Amino acid sequence: MYSMRFRGKVYTYIKREIEDGGKLHFSLVDPEKVLNLEDLRKTLRALVEAGTNAILIGGSLNVFNEDVEKIVDIVEELEVPSILFPGSIAGIAKNADAIMMLSLLNSDDVYFIVGAQAYAAPIIKRLGLEVLPTGYIVVGEAHTSVSIMGRARMIPFDKPEICAAYALAGKYMGMRFIYLEAGSGAPKPVPPEFVRVVKKAIEDTILIVGGGIRSSEVALEIANAGADIIVTGTIIEKDLERAIKIISSLRRK
Repeated sequence: MYSMRFRGKVYTYIKREIEDGGKLHFSLVDPEKVLNLEDLRKTLRALVEAGTNAILIGGSLNVFNEDVEKIVDIVEELEVPSILFPGSIAGIAKNADAIMMLSLLNSDDVYFIVGAQAYAAPIIKRLGLEVLPTGYIVVGEAHTSVSIMGRARMIPFDKPEICAAYALAGKYMGMRFIYLEAGSGAPKPVPPEFVRVVKKAIEDTILIVGGGIRSSEVALEIANAGADIIVTGTIIEKDLERAIKIISSLRRK
């Protein structure tokens, strides 16, 4: 039986932490890259002890429902919520605390804007998952798994005003979160000035930034530019010590 500790309370938890003046950190786990669940348990415990605020679970390829559920079971042992970050319906798990209802706003394929969401909606309702409506925008020059699979029309880093327009549209359509994604393992993170322009447009809507963040200095620059939540994933897999430094730096803000 899974825990109901954060069920129905994830958005309230996030909002409260931000209103208290904090900059949040979410750790992203890609099920495809999990080789050993016991190693993952140790890694997640270290991240939570460092101060990460939530665990995101999801990926663009080779994600299976049963693998996601096993990861959620591990997160349930910790004092943070599990949030699904699905690349497809296969990323939905009944035991998670919440799910990001992602609409890839700058996709050229309507399936990734609202089609996949329509398939998923009845399942999410039946499972009783808390929904976090999120406008997802893929930015940068590098082609990553999410940009290719999601058929995204990439927004270059020198065109922040275009991204701001997409983000503002997402806000006006009722989305509570805007997520700027440079892509897993991106060579460059979203520049602080780009973040600043988007945050100015959406004001109090929660801004999440992820992709290519590999140091505490970069994470702090992005947070100071207006990001409310920083997401790291690849650096956790490659250099856990550095990931912990990023988390610690944000917690000191």
